[in-house]
Amino acid sequence: MIENKQTTPYELIGGEAVLLNLVERFYFFMDTLPEASGIRVMHAGDLSAAHHKLFKFLSGWLGGPNLFIQEYGHPRLRQRHIAFAIDEAARDQWMLCMNKALNEITMDANFRENLSQTLQQLASHMINQDN
Repeated sequence: MIENKQTTPYELIGGEAVLLNLVERFYFFMDTLPEASGIRVMHAGDLSAAHHKLFKFLSGWLGGPNLFIQEYGHPRLRQRHIAFAIDEAARDQWMLCMNKALNEITMDANFRENLSQTLQQLASHMINQDN
């Protein structure tokens, strides 16, 4: 019998521990980089709830456990973000933090680039305001 087990992006990134670290570093950059102040003000003072939600979302989005869906239902990302004025500058700030976090995680360079591009597309989909 031939087993055709595909490796998921969740597995390629390193699973739960690495994903938790990625999300931690993402919010560290959001919280500390002056260039990210525009998106930081969109969040509560305590980033722990956002941290948990992003981790749970990325877990399922990357092919791991569907933690977000189990707790909150379908992500409906645009609908959940419609209350926030997200323009290209906000998207770019989000991606700055995410790319800095991705660069701290050991992974294949091609995988990192593909993941960054896919996240860029996802972040662009959240834009709901003109600059």
